[in-house]
Amino acid sequence: MHPFPVLLASLFAVLPHVAAHGYLKSVAIDGKTYMGNVPNQAAADSPIRQINDVDPVKGASNPNLSCGQSAQNAALVVPANPGSTVAFAWASGNGGNWPHNTGPMLTYMASCGSTTCDKFDASGAQWFKVDQAGKKSDGSTWVQQDIMNGQTYSMTLPDNIVPGDYLIRHEIIALQLAVSMGGAEFYPSCTQVRVSGNGNGAPNATVSFPGAYSDSDPGIFDPNVYNPGSSYTFPGPAIASFVTDNGNGASTNPSPSASAPVSASASASASASGSASPSASPSVSPISPSSAYAAPTATSPSSGSCPSMDKRSEYRPRRFSRVMRDLNQD
Repeated sequence: MHPFPVLLASLFAVLPHVAAHGYLKSVAIDGKTYMGNVPNQAAADSPIRQINDVDPVKGASNPNLSCGQSAQNAALVVPANPGSTVAFAWASGNGGNWPHNTGPMLTYMASCGSTTCDKFDASGAQWFKVDQAGKKSDGSTWVQQDIMNGQTYSMTLPDNIVPGDYLIRHEIIALQLAVSMGGAEFYPSCTQVRVSGNGNGAPNATVSFPGAYSDSDPGIFDPNVYNPGSSYTFPGPAIASFVTDNGNGASTNPSPSASAPVSASASASASASGSASPSASPSVSPISPSSAYAAPTATSPSSGSCPSMDKRSEYRPRRFSRVMRDLNQD
């Protein structure tokens, strides 16, 4: 038997498997697009941490749940602002449209603390949820369907978040197999950003990955996922509210409720948003209002590259570094 026909047959057998999975192809921040890297291929400079496999992360206790399959730190930390619009574009493993249409999309952020995000180990990150989208108003179609149709998913960053380096963890949970325990497929991704501005808001609570989810959580194990009109409970914590310092030691909380999902859209032309209340079942780490911190005095660099080491002290004052370190230790 000739080896070439055997190799060709093997290739065709693998292609459907590859096409059935996927990865974050690019991210756009306020209209500027940054391309990611194809999993397990040569990497170019990007703010998106590269994974080594398009297969989903399986199991809520999997250490790859933080940023994806064996995710590697990215080279760039790119600029963003409080209230920036961030659009995520997903692709299948063969470069086509995202292959799934059932399940939620959730977005978390985590401070990189006293280091820059290109050096930050995400295994110790403390995450707070900033956005989620589930079913559309018809009660049956998921916002994820728009991604399958080739659209991007857009959300906005918190408008009073303190300046600094952050990971944005955007995640699709594919639920087509979630009628069985452990069937959910997690597709997390992490993008490295440097938020400028003069905000002074700190999240009220954080969670860890793994740790925030359980395989038995509603919304991860969902026997009713294919029942039209069935309700859906988002996994993970509530949308974070932000504790702010008004400058005289008093703290305020501008968010009316941490339990209400924020509005989100799939591309600029779509109006779909998450429709179910989030679940606050995982344990979360509260952050004391006294740990809210003042904004750095210097603005972030305009380019996508990291500041040189001799400039980091200008960008990250001593008080800011100390508080961010305390935040990570909580």
